[in-house]
Amino acid sequence: MSIVLQGGRVVDPAAGTDTVADVLVEDGRVAAVGAGLDGDVAVDVTGLVVGPGFVDVHSHADSVAGHRVKAMDGVTTTLELEAGRLPVADAYGRAAADGRPLNFGFSASWAVARAVAHLGPAWAGALPLGVLGDPGWQRSSTPAERRGWLRLLQEQVEDGALGIGVLLGYAPGSDPSEFVALARLAAEAGVGVFTHTREPREIDPSGPVDGPGELVLAAATTGVRMHQCHVNSTALRHIDRVLADLERARAAGSTVTVEAYPYGAGSTAVGAVFLDPDYLQARGTRPDQIVLLPSGERVADAHRLREVRATDPAMLCVIEYLDESDPADRALLERSLVHPDAIVASDSMPVVWPDGSTDAGAWPLPPGGLTHPRTAGTYGRALRRLVRETGRWDWVEAFRRCSYLPARLLDFAPGARRKGYLAPGADADLVVLDPLTISDAATYRDPLRPSTGVRHLLVNGTFVVRDGELDPAAHPGRPLRGEPLRA
Repeated sequence: MSIVLQGGRVVDPAAGTDTVADVLVEDGRVAAVGAGLDGDVAVDVTGLVVGPGFVDVHSHADSVAGHRVKAMDGVTTTLELEAGRLPVADAYGRAAADGRPLNFGFSASWAVARAVAHLGPAWAGALPLGVLGDPGWQRSSTPAERRGWLRLLQEQVEDGALGIGVLLGYAPGSDPSEFVALARLAAEAGVGVFTHTREPREIDPSGPVDGPGELVLAAATTGVRMHQCHVNSTALRHIDRVLADLERARAAGSTVTVEAYPYGAGSTAVGAVFLDPDYLQARGTRPDQIVLLPSGERVADAHRLREVRATDPAMLCVIEYLDESDPADRALLERSLVHPDAIVASDSMPVVWPDGSTDAGAWPLPPGGLTHPRTAGTYGRALRRLVRETGRWDWVEAFRRCSYLPARLLDFAPGARRKGYLAPGADADLVVLDPLTISDAATYRDPLRPSTGVRHLLVNGTFVVRDGELDPAAHPGRPLRGEPLRA
């Protein structure tokens, strides 16, 4: 069955074009873009913006429920590249068996590989949130342990992992030479590294290195494709310095990229090493800037924070690191998003219901799901603020940041080469949105409220959203896997 989207404002960020045209979809691809096209199904999209679906390279919401709220936010491909999975074959197998509304993929997990090498093979799988503060995998590796986790990562890359995901900020005392060894492995394989860096030196002067500087140095010395995750929540009020260093590295020839999300609060497990009360003080964060998601409790003081970390280290929380009601903080956050070539990525969190379940077959989603609002609202929020309200981006630039540039991070994955642009031959991963109403609706109190303004969403040529309504039966998502380029 062919589909023609008629009379929309068609945006192709690769060509830099924004024109009124029809888009013909056949066999899961864009067959033609032009005037007067015919198809078996015609959809009038006059007055709406048609562009390549958003590619989210940083999402931990890899359930069907997570995919559904992301579809309503304009996302067609959602990838777990920061934390990763190990073994990736199991992660791909489970997603394929369950079916997914959106395209999906996984990097190889550095943290899990280290846990297996340090603590034993029982640690293979998704890294439990409660282990993020466990010194057993955080410490520096022995030579034998390092060889062990490097071998594991090599195997995962050979098995189609989308590069290597590194939670270095959760093991801030580990030997910096380990990161260089990992970068060298990825460079030789021709894949990317996606890193949650250690803290900047301004925050943690006692650390072994400046976190962002470590990333820049590894890229320069090994030639690896290096991506810094969520610069807004790791650089904090030092964003300008960190971005300037990254820009100098790019000017010198390194392949260094960066992402940000449009919120002044982050989220993780309360047991994370950088939420230790003594560590918080160096970050300029108070315990009462931490909110525990299950109860909504705002942590009163350091004593209460230590108590929660000891009794339930896996508990999800929200950390307020910038005050979005403060014009200076809001401008700082915006600078991370509009920095040249910075991409939008959500850092979507898992969705968890009070009974402990992490998925839901029903749509709309059952009430009470706990997560960060960035899971459901990142792209609607970015477009509302930077296109509709401030005009910092036009529509070509918006799709370049949300679709084209993130897909280009994965040029070592054959399937990614057909994503992120809108021209004949591209995958028919398309979003049709209302430029006047596109917006986030999720809040910290109601974090799963779907965004507004996405009128249609096609994944591999199949409607997942049509006329603003999600189809719960649609599971057209396909795996995106790597194909390493040997040096």
